[in-house]
Amino acid sequence: MLLSSRYYFTLFVFPKFPLYSSACLHSQSHPDDIALLFNRMLCLRPTPPIREFNNHLSSLVKMKHYDTAISLYKHLEFRRITPDIATFNITINCFCHLGHMPCAFSVFANILKTGFQPTVVTFTTLMRGMCENGMVKKALYFHDDVVAQGFHMNHVSYGTLINGLCKVEEIRAALQLLRKIELLSIKADAVMYTTIIDSLCKGKLLTQACDLYYEMGVKGIFPDVLTYTSLISGFCLVGRLNEAFVLLNEMALKSINPNVYTFSILVDALCKEGKVKEAKVVFLMMVKAGVKPDVVTYSTLMHGYCLIREVNNAKYVLNAMVQSGVAPNVHSYNILIDGFCKKKMEQEALNLFKEMQNKNLVPNIITYNSLIDGWCKLGQISYALELFDWMHDRGQPADIITYNSLLDALCKHGHLDEAIALLKKINDQGILPDVYTCAILIDGLCKGGRLKIAQEVFQHLLVRSYHLDVCTYNVMINGFCKDGLLDEALVLLYKMQDNGCIPNAITFEIIICAAFEKGDNDRAEKLVWEMIARGLLEESKTR
Repeated sequence: MLLSSRYYFTLFVFPKFPLYSSACLHSQSHPDDIALLFNRMLCLRPTPPIREFNNHLSSLVKMKHYDTAISLYKHLEFRRITPDIATFNITINCFCHLGHMPCAFSVFANILKTGFQPTVVTFTTLMRGMCENGMVKKALYFHDDVVAQGFHMNHVSYGTLINGLCKVEEIRAALQLLRKIELLSIKADAVMYTTIIDSLCKGKLLTQACDLYYEMGVKGIFPDVLTYTSLISGFCLVGRLNEAFVLLNEMALKSINPNVYTFSILVDALCKEGKVKEAKVVFLMMVKAGVKPDVVTYSTLMHGYCLIREVNNAKYVLNAMVQSGVAPNVHSYNILIDGFCKKKMEQEALNLFKEMQNKNLVPNIITYNSLIDGWCKLGQISYALELFDWMHDRGQPADIITYNSLLDALCKHGHLDEAIALLKKINDQGILPDVYTCAILIDGLCKGGRLKIAQEVFQHLLVRSYHLDVCTYNVMINGFCKDGLLDEALVLLYKMQDNGCIPNAITFEIIICAAFEKGDNDRAEKLVWEMIARGLLEESKTR
């Protein structure tokens, strides 16, 4: 038999390897090289075994080049090379990863049409695809249909369904499925239990999570690092740090090594409680255990220092991160920039802003909002507006938080006309003002002697069915009281209750003080008794 010229060419290029051997395949490091070799194989006579084509397709899947794998599968169809069940399964997997479920089921239909028997891998891949593409209920119906036709699933299949249910927070259904498979010959494993435990912990259902954890021990199913990490995360979420550290010690007794995520959770929980010294101890414990901190761990510790206003220590952590070979990300810089801005160290914040850009990190809305708010609180409105324009020129749209910072600064420094113009700009851009926006503007107008305009804005908000909070009502009531309009303030007090907003101690204090100042002692005393009846006097004392 004469060999084609392609055979000699390939033999020349890969002289040490057989034409389509595994060694030749593994020597490829780029998807284009794999595709080239695949297409060469298509031209060979006789055609190589289908398993060799499958090896190439599997390599592309591992590299997440699903489109390329599908394209090569279509080349097989075009050349009328008969696929096997493994080929079909690989192709279904690719379509599922790309979210093309109709195409995945089209391949499944082709399996049935060509007389192949679908395997448990086929069914599990399709169910995973449905779960990952928001079709968990359809995955359950598909499972029921398949089982009704006499096919059997394995623990991977049920683990896939349990994971899908947990991702859409159908924890009760996941538990029911766990109990259901116990009646079958399939043994639940640590992955299934951990998946449900993790969802229970995220939902703060710690008692149920612990019950499942103890059940694992009774059934001889050994928890792993993921199980413990989920439980530790759950305890930290509800502020039960002591129990979290008990679990950490239990891991040590069982020779289960915590991972970077386990330690990062504990560092984060301690920092949020202001226990930064303890967080640093955990950080050092992590390093001593040979677990390398990642950008999340470093950033969490930085955030802890910023929360207790020790920004210089936070900057030290940033420098230590860089020296250890871990690259800071935008979030890392945002934490430190915000920390410096809150300490009114705007120049240091700007230096970091420039540094992150020098490292080709693109500032996001959080970065700009921290800087703009910082300049506004310093009263440097011109700098804030300059940065606002800079942000706009670089394609970063402002959000309501940006505008609130600018509005607040303009109102506090008496630039009411500019503040009103800015509010119109917000409306023109289709950005919905929030309750804080309204409170800022109404307060600014009231303090600036424009009570009538403030009242018009307030009424406009009520007509537009804004759910105004007690702070916004208090601002308007305070405006009336400052202008000696006690009757209007009282009308608004009872109107706010009709609108479902409960007045607080501050509401009553504003009106009571105004009544005493006006000499209306009887009305003031009545309001004091009403305040007592509502149980607001103690709230006032604690303030």
